[in-house]
Amino acid sequence: MADFAAARLNMVESQVRPADVTDVRLHDAMRALARESFVVPAKAYLAYADIEVEYASGRSLLKPRDLAKLMQAVRPMPGERALAIAAPYAAALLEHLGLSVIRLDDGDLSQPPAGSYDVIVCEGAVGRAPGAWTAALALRGRLGVIERDGPVGKACVYVRAEDGVGRREVFDATPPVLEGFAAEHGFAFE
Repeated sequence: MADFAAARLNMVESQVRPADVTDVRLHDAMRALARESFVVPAKAYLAYADIEVEYASGRSLLKPRDLAKLMQAVRPMPGERALAIAAPYAAALLEHLGLSVIRLDDGDLSQPPAGSYDVIVCEGAVGRAPGAWTAALALRGRLGVIERDGPVGKACVYVRAEDGVGRREVFDATPPVLEGFAAEHGFAFE
């Protein structure tokens, strides 16, 4: 039987901390939550590996490093309202950090439940963040998502300000693209 407690500690010490994730709240949450419980039992042994692990058909948990960096970039704070899109492990981390979390796992993932959110996180890559996601951000709300149009994606943080929504790229990542969210390529004159 695997020693998952040791694997959790090793994941934080060998994958998360060396990736410049300095938020000790994230370290503590990742050490506490049983990541193996978010994947099918047959793949539990992969839960702490430096890979994306499939948890349902066409859906994967982000690599521990990538999720930790994305979470740190959106700066979740206790008491905030969060939306976790195809992100069961991220949802549990946000709850552990004291946020109120709405989970969007089924149906049309491009349409968030009504309301505004301080933090939105998605654990799968998308070609480009849907406008409905950025529209659901509260003032000073942050969306963390990996946009991928090719072999390497970019983890992006969108922030709603009084004058609109800004976007910045924070690191490279290569998770699988969520079904239905591939980049749309059209014809363009040059």
